[in-house]
Amino acid sequence: MFPEHAINLVNALKGTNSLLITGAGEFANLIREYDNEIGFSNDITHEVAIESMSIISKLLNDKLDFTEIIDNFNDINTVLNDGKIPILITSKILKEKNVLEHSWRVSSDSISAYISHILKTKLLITTNVNGIYTRNPTLKNSKLIKEIDAKKLLSFEQSSIDLMLPELLIEFGLDCFVVNGNFPERVLSIVKSDKCNQNFNYTYIRGE
Repeated sequence: MFPEHAINLVNALKGTNSLLITGAGEFANLIREYDNEIGFSNDITHEVAIESMSIISKLLNDKLDFTEIIDNFNDINTVLNDGKIPILITSKILKEKNVLEHSWRVSSDSISAYISHILKTKLLITTNVNGIYTRNPTLKNSKLIKEIDAKKLLSFEQSSIDLMLPELLIEFGLDCFVVNGNFPERVLSIVKSDKCNQNFNYTYIRGE
């Protein structure tokens, strides 16, 4: 999604009370390739992947005049009250808390769930596909799952979300929307509505 689609998406969210947490993009994929080739420690791959999220956040913020980088919870309302959208860099918070598993099972999806749990906010994860499918969406007979319990996702070996997310949703009793970020109007519709009966494709995950 980065950079063009990400910029378009955030532009569509202008004026909303949203908090953004970016993914690590192709940086994380490259780190994973290095890890597969050489084998780094889980602690360092976890750390540099999170630092890659910070890089994407700063690049995204540079292209927008209504966002602001923050690294703590106290600044969220200050930025929102100024009419801007905060982009949260999570590296400092995660180092202080250190509650998430250090592995490739954790990505910005799980990090966002953890932050959403702390702040008691709606969780919406954007991907480059319409949601979660019964199998790889590029394969024949693959079908979009409109709504699913997080417990059922525990048996999925691969999907458009990371492997740790279903476990956290269950632990936190947290629901989650998974939607295609290449369609900003879909994301905006979910942000503005408390209902999960939208007339477009997405997946709603029940954490309870």
